[in-house]
Amino acid sequence: MTFKDILKITMNLVVLYLAGGLLLAAVYAKTSPIIFKKNEQEKQEALQRMMPEADVIDKLGDWYPHEKHAEYFVARKCGEVKIKKVKDEKSGVVREEKECIDPRDIGYIVQTFGKGYSSYINILFSVDENFRVQKIDILHHAETPGLGDEIELDYFKDRFKGKDIEHLKVLKTETTEYIQAITGATISTRAVAEDGVRNGLKFLQEALKGEVKDESSASREG
Repeated sequence: MTFKDILKITMNLVVLYLAGGLLLAAVYAKTSPIIFKKNEQEKQEALQRMMPEADVIDKLGDWYPHEKHAEYFVARKCGEVKIKKVKDEKSGVVREEKECIDPRDIGYIVQTFGKGYSSYINILFSVDENFRVQKIDILHHAETPGLGDEIELDYFKDRFKGKDIEHLKVLKTETTEYIQAITGATISTRAVAEDGVRNGLKFLQEALKGEVKDESSASREG
C-alpha cells in the first residue's frame, strides 16, 4: 500500500467521522427539545402524584444532598382557578394557562438522596403544612434484589404516612410509631428514612426559616 493510498483512506475516514458527527448533532438538536418537554411533563406528573389535592406546584429552590442535584417545591391550593388562553407569538399555538387566585400553601415536596447499601437512592416525598409526611416515592435505586429493593413496595412506603421529623427513625423491632426496618435490609431502610427523608425534611424546615443562606454549599457540607 502506497502513501497515497493511506492518505486517501485517512481522508475518507475523517470525512466519515465528520459526517457522522454532524448527523448526530442534527438529531440531538431535533430531539433534545422533545426529550426535555417529555421529562418536564413526567416530573410534573410525579409531583402531582405526591400532592394530588394541589392546584399549583411551584419550585422553591435547589439543594445538593450527597453532591447530587435535587429540588424542592411548595404545593398550593387556589381559592379560585381561572383558565386563560395564551397565544405563542412565534408558533401561533394557543395554550391554556392556570391563574391561581388567593393561593394558600398546603404542603411541600422535596427530592432527596440517601446512601444505600449499593446505590444512592433517589427519593421524592411530600409533607403537609405541619411537616408530616404524606407520601414518598422511590425514583431510582440499585439496591439488592429481594432485600433492599423492597423499598419500592407500598407496604414499606406506607410506613411513612403521618410521620414527623422526630419519628423518622428506623427500628429493627416491630413498630408503628417509628419506621420498621425491612428484614435483612436495615441499611437500605435507613438510607430512605433517615439519610433521605429525615435529612430532606430538616433541610426544608431550615430553608423555609431562612437558616440556609447558601443552599448549595450548606448541603454539600452536610
